Amino acid sequence: MFEQIKHNMETISGIEIYPIISLLIFFLFFVGLGFWVFSYKKDKIREMSEIPLDEGLSLTSKE
Repeated sequence: MFEQIKHNMETISGIEIYPIISLLIFFLFFVGLGFWVFSYKKDKIREMSEIPLDEGLSLTSKE
């Protein structure tokens, strides 16, 4: 079965660029994500990490 697919892929001109483009998109996405994570403000991370421990302080109870 793979040989049929391989034969079809070999007959398409210019198809060799698609794996390169997909690898480049994958690489750039994770480099951008890593840059975003390391440049995020530490105060905002600390504030977001304390959200589960607030015990509903942001939600006022109706009692």
